[in-house]
Amino acid sequence: MKLPTIKSLYGRIFAIFWLTLLLVLIAVLAAQNSDPRQQHTLPTAVKAEFAQLSEKVSAEVSRMHGTLKQKLIRLQKKQPDRKPVKFYFTTLDGELLERGHHGSSRMLKNFTSLADDPEDPMQRLYGRWMLAGPFLIDDGSEQALMYVGKLWREKPPFYVQILDRPFQLLLVTMVVSTPLLLWLAWAVTRPARRLQAAAERVGEGRFETDPSLEKGPREFVQAGASFNQMVTALNQMISGQQRLLSDISHELRSPLTRLRMANALAIRKQGESPDLTRIDTEAERMEQMIADLLSLSRMQLNSHAEREEFTLTELWETLLQDAEFEAGESGKTLVYNTIPEAKIEGNGNLLCSALENVVRNAIKYADAKVDVVFSLSGRELTVKVSDDGEGVPEEMLDDIFRPFYRVSTARDRQSGGTGLGLAITDSAMRQHNGSAKATLNSLGGLTVHLTLKTLS
Repeated sequence: MKLPTIKSLYGRIFAIFWLTLLLVLIAVLAAQNSDPRQQHTLPTAVKAEFAQLSEKVSAEVSRMHGTLKQKLIRLQKKQPDRKPVKFYFTTLDGELLERGHHGSSRMLKNFTSLADDPEDPMQRLYGRWMLAGPFLIDDGSEQALMYVGKLWREKPPFYVQILDRPFQLLLVTMVVSTPLLLWLAWAVTRPARRLQAAAERVGEGRFETDPSLEKGPREFVQAGASFNQMVTALNQMISGQQRLLSDISHELRSPLTRLRMANALAIRKQGESPDLTRIDTEAERMEQMIADLLSLSRMQLNSHAEREEFTLTELWETLLQDAEFEAGESGKTLVYNTIPEAKIEGNGNLLCSALENVVRNAIKYADAKVDVVFSLSGRELTVKVSDDGEGVPEEMLDDIFRPFYRVSTARDRQSGGTGLGLAITDSAMRQHNGSAKATLNSLGGLTVHLTLKTLS
């Protein structure tokens, strides 16, 4: 197993985890160091004050009679019980000269065993009493140690109180660690979000490499590099496929042109005949089919590269006005509602061809009327194109979007259709992360639903 490094994802998680624990530990130790219940060096100002007090006591006992021990015991007994400051005395060996007031002997013994150097007086809180000392008492012949007890009226600091409550300590630990953990979550998910956004762009038909995917933790760098390689391979595959289709379609035109020329020469020599007319009609149809194939391959070849932002109005309004005029020339009516105020990103030519093919198909097969209805729900745009024609059998609704599929060969031959119009529409929708489907409407005709995602 490799040791974690800061460049790897699991190394960063490991580092942040231990950094969080270290900060919490430092905070706990700092709180304990400030806890008055722990033994601390006496502040300089307090030390000077108590040193002066010990000098006064030394001067006072030096004027009294008896041994130093007797004098200190008498002095200690004179202290009022409710005085906020009390004196306690021990011998140089640590023996208490008198029992402490209010049952304080235990705390005195504990403190005097820890603090016994008059050169370095200490202080510590015991319950409501702050003990400080020792301070040297000298009557000129003997020496003893003095400890000062002061009534503590202040509440312990907030962070000290937390140490006594496990639940609050846990809560504070969570609060302290939350910013680090949030940063860790953001840092970990940021490359994942970039990868997600890149995958969504590919789903929308935008096959673009993204150099930012190859930044961040080592695992995501590798995933991003693989993703960019996949997108590059897809671009090459799509381009190769579309170029092949374009080349095949282009090469088919040469023999087809020679066929039509030979047929025209035969008609000139032999005159008109049903067979020669049929050959010319089918050759013309094949030429139109090849032209549609070339158009489809060109649009698909550049659809993922040539993308711009358009408003729906500038994209389709002129197209619908032309279709309205064309329908009127055919003795039919085309009606469309107000185009929503929204923007869309994509290949303009392909999006125009998608709607144009559906609208012209509806005009061709409608009896009298074509309805185009735009609706916008959030970012989802739906375009419904309905006609009142004969429609198609229900079992063929999904097949009409297949290339070269014809519901009725005789009808298509009469109308001149190649079976590629709705296939272009379906391909355009898929390349823009949308969909196209067909249903039968209440008039018995066909309704084609186009669904796309808008920018706003």
